Amino acid sequence: MSERLVTLITAPERTVADAIADALVERRHAACVNIIPGLTSVYRWEGRIERDEEWLLVAKTTESAYPGLEACVLDLHPDELPEIVAMPIATGLAGYLAWIGTETERQG
Repeated sequence: MSERLVTLITAPERTVADAIADALVERRHAACVNIIPGLTSVYRWEGRIERDEEWLLVAKTTESAYPGLEACVLDLHPDELPEIVAMPIATGLAGYLAWIGTETERQG
C-alpha cells in the first residue's frame, strides 16, 4: 500500500486555487483538496521580505500519486517557485485512508 500524504500548496488567487484543486481531483492526483482562504505568507524572496495574501490548498494523496500532483501544480501555477510540501499521514481513520488510495489509483 502506498503511503498516504497531506500536501500543502499555496495559490496567489482563488481562481488559481480552484483550477489546481479541480485538476488534481479530476486527474486523480489527489482524492480531496480543501481550499482555505485568508492565508498571509511572509517570506524572503530575492533578498526582500515579502507579504502576500494567499489561498492554502490541502491535498490528500499517496506517495505513488505525488509525482503527478507535483507536475500538475507546476503546470498550472503562475509562480516561479510554488510552495508544494508533502508530509506523511502517521495515522487516521482506516476507511478514509483506504478511500484516498482508491481515489488516486489510475483507472482503466
